[in-house]
Amino acid sequence: MKIYVGNLPYSIRDAELEELFRPYGDVTSANVIIERETNRSKGFGFVEMPEASEAQNAIAQLNNKEINGRGLKVNEAKPREDRPRRPSRY
Repeated sequence: MKIYVGNLPYSIRDAELEELFRPYGDVTSANVIIERETNRSKGFGFVEMPEASEAQNAIAQLNNKEINGRGLKVNEAKPREDRPRRPSRY
């Protein structure tokens, strides 16, 4: 199951995000979304867990949990909507 994790502290990277979810079960992947131009976190990421029951437990336990003064928003990821491409600035 793919999980959306929002309102992440900007200092968190993939390894820390994985560590946060590991106590709740196996983690297939953990990715913090990084802005290309600045190499800074965008403040959200995605975690994949193979067992739906473990993923649901992680969502229940971590949603609204405070990390570095920020309350996490954790829920099942929704499929990405197709959006028209923005014109290039160059």
